[in-house]
Amino acid sequence: MSVDENLVRAALAAVEDPQLHRSIVELGMVRRLSIRRKRVEVLVARLLPDSPTDRLEADVRAAVLAVPGVEDVRVELDDLDDDERSTIRRRLHGDPGSTAGQAPAHGHAEGRAVSFADPGSRTRVLLVASGKGGVGKSSVTVNLAISLARRGKRVAVVDADVWGFSIPAMLGIDAPPSVLDDSMIIPPQAHGISVASIGFFVREDQPVVWRGPMLHKALEQFLTDFYWGEPDYLVVDLPPGTGDISLSLAGFLPRSEAYVVTTPQPAAQRVAQRAGLMFQSPQVKIPVHGVIENMSWFTGDDGTRYELFGSGGGEGLAERLDAPLIGKVPLVPALREGGDVGTPIVVTEPEGEAAAAFAEIARRIDEELAPTRRRHRDLKIV
Repeated sequence: MSVDENLVRAALAAVEDPQLHRSIVELGMVRRLSIRRKRVEVLVARLLPDSPTDRLEADVRAAVLAVPGVEDVRVELDDLDDDERSTIRRRLHGDPGSTAGQAPAHGHAEGRAVSFADPGSRTRVLLVASGKGGVGKSSVTVNLAISLARRGKRVAVVDADVWGFSIPAMLGIDAPPSVLDDSMIIPPQAHGISVASIGFFVREDQPVVWRGPMLHKALEQFLTDFYWGEPDYLVVDLPPGTGDISLSLAGFLPRSEAYVVTTPQPAAQRVAQRAGLMFQSPQVKIPVHGVIENMSWFTGDDGTRYELFGSGGGEGLAERLDAPLIGKVPLVPALREGGDVGTPIVVTEPEGEAAAAFAEIARRIDEELAPTRRRHRDLKIV
């Protein structure tokens, strides 16, 4: 008895393109399906000539092999032509010129709607902020994003620290984004998260000497020209302080949640509170959902915890901002080393105390701080 073709097509419909995260059947990427008794041959088109194919082949093969009666699968690859890519781009991203020239609105960028600002969007936007540099904000962003992805969430990261961009290097991404039909930018991925960064467009030794309007335009491109789909989380690494970028993002992403990173030092806490108070100001009105204390202690070989930078900064900031302290991250040399070489600590030491801290922070954000759940006044400070 031959394999049921309808079952095979249904199995293929569940396979997603690894770059767009949409069904390959919906995208028209299944070119040919041939069934001969218990053998199935599938011809699948890849999105771009340089698209990764190993995962696509493996997913197609696994899906078809799961169909009752299938004993053998052969997967072949083809390329989409320019017209097919244009069709996919229009279907997923619309016409980039269709709304050009319209007046910007709240939650819009130069007249183009920011999907994350739509009240119907299911994406939670997390703005990771700090009062000053050097507190490990970007390391927190990267490891938090990966920890959320390991909870089965689809996660995207925007590196909005245009002067101190570091997210691509921390994730080991050295390839530029792909571009579909000369207009839709497909973010590169690493460790299960998609990334946009100014680092993809300027050299490491090239200073970013931009005024407010240019920064505003760059953020617009990150949010509208990149294709994000509909991730569960968009994690934004803000530059330190309270400048133009933070204000622009507050306008683009009014449904955001702010998380402020500090260290245990009282001096750092006092500076960090300015970032938190900015979010809570009448001009911005973005709720601070939590405080994260980084570099909280160092554990010696004897198992003793040493508070090298003092204590109390996280608790003091949480009290000042009336927000929960949702976690403390220890000072671990591998945390810094992992960021330098593109191997985050939650990947290299998944059982370590730093990874455990990030996993708990991710859990609290995902479960306790979800918008439909109880507010922070009911949460226990850790």
